[in-house]
Amino acid sequence: MRVAIMQPYLFPYIGYFQLMHAVDTFVIYDDVSFIKKGWINRNRLLVNGQARFFTVPLVDASQNRQIRETMIATGPYEQFRRKFFATLTQHYQKSPYYPATKEIAEAVLNVHPVSIGDLARHSLEAVCAYVGISTRVVPSSTIYQNGQLGRVERLVDICRRELADTYVNAAGGKEIYTKEAFAEAGLTLCFLDSADIAYPQAGRGPFVANLSILDVLMNNPVEAVKHFLAQYKLV
Repeated sequence: MRVAIMQPYLFPYIGYFQLMHAVDTFVIYDDVSFIKKGWINRNRLLVNGQARFFTVPLVDASQNRQIRETMIATGPYEQFRRKFFATLTQHYQKSPYYPATKEIAEAVLNVHPVSIGDLARHSLEAVCAYVGISTRVVPSSTIYQNGQLGRVERLVDICRRELADTYVNAAGGKEIYTKEAFAEAGLTLCFLDSADIAYPQAGRGPFVANLSILDVLMNNPVEAVKHFLAQYKLV
């Protein structure tokens, strides 16, 4: 049984969905501190051949608040939505899968969520439904109530309660976690190394990697996306 545990990101890059695809249970880590200038409330689209951020406005975002407690700024959010969809139309309307991908974005962004945790989770669930990822998804705040534990101890506790034998982390976790620490708890720690993924993008210029999953969906049929999801190895 494999488990992954990650903060909720807004329409993240395809490697995030590879991680969701690689496990049996994916825990959305929403009762940990919000990370400013991270990927929780923003990501990147291709604009005139360059990666450009889109960012959901928040109310007093702070690392002293949990993700689930970080609220969306209502008035500025309406302005964000208008600008966001104008950007999609201007720079992606000629992409082959623009209509279907825009529908996904509308279904997520038009629901007026209260917290950024909810909005990011909705974006993950909508994409998973579209591309056929059937992994069980669980928000950490609704079940485990183990915030008093240390960083590694929390992850181990979640894995044990999910009856997992393997914890899968993104490649960036190599700088934080050691296999020995998890082995002492009877768990195998694996890191997901994503293969290089490239596809035709709208506009001219060299390929820009690791954009929002929306860029992937705009330019590829579902079957191609499913192929990309399997382009990784666990090490």
